[in-house]
Amino acid sequence: MAPMLGGSAGEGLVRSCDRSGDWVTASQPGEGVELLRAWFGGRAYARHRHDTYAIGVTEAGVQTFDYRGRVERCTPGQVVVLHPDEMHDGRAGTEAGFGYRIVYVEPARIAAAVRAIRGHPASLPFVREPVSNNSTLVRVVNAAFRLTPEPLALDAVVLRLAEGLLEGDAHGDTARPPRLDHTALERARAFLDGRLAIVRSAELEAVTGLSRYELARQFRASYGTSPYRYSLMRRLDFARSELGGAMPLAELALAAGFADQAHFTRMFRSAFGVTPGRYAKLRSAG
Repeated sequence: MAPMLGGSAGEGLVRSCDRSGDWVTASQPGEGVELLRAWFGGRAYARHRHDTYAIGVTEAGVQTFDYRGRVERCTPGQVVVLHPDEMHDGRAGTEAGFGYRIVYVEPARIAAAVRAIRGHPASLPFVREPVSNNSTLVRVVNAAFRLTPEPLALDAVVLRLAEGLLEGDAHGDTARPPRLDHTALERARAFLDGRLAIVRSAELEAVTGLSRYELARQFRASYGTSPYRYSLMRRLDFARSELGGAMPLAELALAAGFADQAHFTRMFRSAFGVTPGRYAKLRSAG
């Protein structure tokens, strides 16, 4: 596993290669979270440790590493969980090499999410097995690499990572059913209904009085989706209603709170199955 690279925040994706064909790409979509994807043909890293959770999925080949006095092997589709400050190394388990993607998360972010899930301060999750088939973690790690760099989207990823870690937690504490603050939830929904811009986590915390993870958990329980997804769909609904009008697509994308036309097109197609241009043509032909 790679140590935190740092320095990539605000720079998009960073790629580093060497003559052996090994490579690493890294990005920081938000505070306290780093994404890394890599390929190695042999020995990847000497023994080291970092002060974050490292949650990774092997994409190809066999990933082998020494951890807690044992040799671990992770095959494609399995997930690795390394705890903060735990010594480990990394190498290919076969001559074919290995590739993986991994999410590094600061313990403070996991602790805040765990508190929202359990309803009280609690120790950090300690996963029994460093290599497993934890489907929750596999899904959320893969989803993190399709992450829209918006604060509410990152909150949802951290919350799901915490839930996945708790599934394998050796402490055995259970999550409480969410107690819904309906007044706060209505304020959150009304705020999101009225915004055609990226909403920051701190804004919703100020509006509702709930922490970002308490809000994310209660919002899903009440409305069946995350605050980020709800906000995204309201922005897309606005854009859809304006398609075919006088506003050019590039201007409409900005008006709906997207970075540019390409970003808007990707999100629109993901939500509705067609591009904005094709949707406008279909509606005009109807």
